[in-house]
Amino acid sequence: MPDILVEAIDAGRVFGTDDHRVIALQHATCKVERGDRIALVGPSGSGKSTLLHLLASLDDPTSGEVRWLALGDKRTLRPSKIAFVFQSESLLAPLTVLENIEVPRLLAGVSADQARSEAREILGALDLGQLADKLPEEISGGQAQRVAVARSLVSTPDLILADEPTGQLDHAAANQLLDLLAQRLEGTTTALVIATHDTSVAARMATQWTMQHGALT
Repeated sequence: MPDILVEAIDAGRVFGTDDHRVIALQHATCKVERGDRIALVGPSGSGKSTLLHLLASLDDPTSGEVRWLALGDKRTLRPSKIAFVFQSESLLAPLTVLENIEVPRLLAGVSADQARSEAREILGALDLGQLADKLPEEISGGQAQRVAVARSLVSTPDLILADEPTGQLDHAAANQLLDLLAQRLEGTTTALVIATHDTSVAARMATQWTMQHGALT
């Protein structure tokens, strides 16, 4: 079984053209292997989100390449192989919290009963069961971010890419979420990459990558 889930080779991303070109990412070479715990650190605007989007195949590089060696065809990556936790609010407004978490399982083809059972289980495991029947507009930003993490875990993906998952949480809530995330992933080969500017979050990961001005250093 190949160990390298995804690798970027001299990958770059430029937005705009001519005088309006913005170099968001340049010459990024990195790889994520099974079981990795990686913090991607750097200030706002350094290219962290851009790199995560390329690794998730949510965007394409304008130079270099990204390959998913152990995951196969990029068209089959989501929702079961790669899960993404967005920095901004990403819950579907018309759906309850429980229904939001069911979505990736339904897209993966499991039955409605199984999707509901698995969604309730992950909500309970992350101490979010009381939110099951609430709409996204009825919960706080911090709660919504925790629900987004729960949604990423429900499919037990090969790779979780999380963009500032603790950005809207206070220190205690952030540590609780990271504790639960670590417990949930313990004993699995799921790799986790967290983009963060919080040094205490980064310190909990086994490996740290640093970004400055669109470059991995």
